[in-house]
Amino acid sequence: MAASRRTRVRLWRWRRSPLRRRSDVIEAWIVLAGWLFALVGALIAGQATAAAVERAAEQQRAHGREVSAVLVEDAKDRVSERVPTDYRVSAKVRWTAPDGTTHTDKARVPAKTRAGSTVTVWTDRNDNITTKPLSAAETRLHAISGGVLAAMGAGGATLGAAWVVRLQLDRRRMAQWAEEWERIDTRWGWKTG
Repeated sequence: MAASRRTRVRLWRWRRSPLRRRSDVIEAWIVLAGWLFALVGALIAGQATAAAVERAAEQQRAHGREVSAVLVEDAKDRVSERVPTDYRVSAKVRWTAPDGTTHTDKARVPAKTRAGSTVTVWTDRNDNITTKPLSAAETRLHAISGGVLAAMGAGGATLGAAWVVRLQLDRRRMAQWAEEWERIDTRWGWKTG
């Protein structure tokens, strides 16, 4: 028994054919527009997100200031022997701002540090404790990962919207076919289904 050969017709929705319907052409345009908008939207969203992350990191670097603070209380925590050496706990520290005022707040300090020890903390322009600014490598990693996630989200949302429009178009096409079959059945005087 010979294997049946089936030829694949590429771009069939774009070719002239007596069987091609208007909805086929509309569906082809929806698919094309969906892919184009998904690609362009993903690129724009990814680049915008990466730029926003880099701007935020630059702003944090510009407004952050490293200050020396004195530990007011012991940094106690039940630390097992297997934690990393840079393990930090929350403890109360005191520091003097550039304007001469003294501030006290909780900060993340190395575990098991005694009261009276000098530690380094980061403050913002309002002299509130903040995190250490991201390094250039960390900023790059955050920008890339944020950009990729935003691009995937924008592209996925666009393709999802195109898919929903195609589903609606298919429903409409099925309703039209059912209507045409009903019209043909009644003309011939008998029912096919």
